[in-house]
Amino acid sequence: MTADSKTVAQPAPISNVIIAARHLTKIYGKKDTAVTALDDVDLTIRRGESVAIVGKSGSGKSTLMHILALLDAPTRGAVAIDGKNATKLKTKQIGRMRNREFGFVFQQFFMNGRDTVLDNVILPLKIAGIGVRERKRRALAALKAVELDDKAKARANDLSGGQKQRVCIARAIVNNPSVIFADEPTGNLDSATGAKVENSLFTLNKKKGITLIIVTHDADLAAKCDREIHIADGRIVANSISEIGNKRSIK
Repeated sequence: MTADSKTVAQPAPISNVIIAARHLTKIYGKKDTAVTALDDVDLTIRRGESVAIVGKSGSGKSTLMHILALLDAPTRGAVAIDGKNATKLKTKQIGRMRNREFGFVFQQFFMNGRDTVLDNVILPLKIAGIGVRERKRRALAALKAVELDDKAKARANDLSGGQKQRVCIARAIVNNPSVIFADEPTGNLDSATGAKVENSLFTLNKKKGITLIIVTHDADLAAKCDREIHIADGRIVANSISEIGNKRSIK
């Protein structure tokens, strides 16, 4: 990526912000053993944007994603989701917000291999208390969106790695989330299979307007996003708009 292929990102308008983080700091340990994983990070992500969080191992990128996704709490600072300060919510309220607003795709599949594909996709709907008939309908629709509806009755253990990752994407979208967080979604896949997974994610972003936040070491994958946020030593060192992604400007 050359310097000319990037332009400096400008703040998103408040009305279009889905996630806003202010002064995020995360410290692990105490006193002499304390390690600062995030150091006073400010960040806004707009609705419908695709964002890559990029950095070396230990840079703080996964910590940042976990805090933005409400999977972990900052030592200091706050995260607002759609204008609501999530940092002040109780544990049950945070759980409901994650279930309602977010979908997750991880490098590890976190699937029950002995269950059917359909049962794995249905799980978030069970947690949300959706009725049996409706959750089956929505799970089948999600599988169709990733072209795996023909595998609904198959055991998860019988799928290839790429198919399992697409099932994870179906599970991520089954609750119609506003945001998908993907942590190294193609890290364990060969290039051809990874391309299919990438296509599924970017299709959801562009056609359905789901905000996509990807943590990745893959420079080519990062360059396909609207914006790249580079993390080093717990700080944002670059925040720029990609001309290789869908070329939308941040106003």
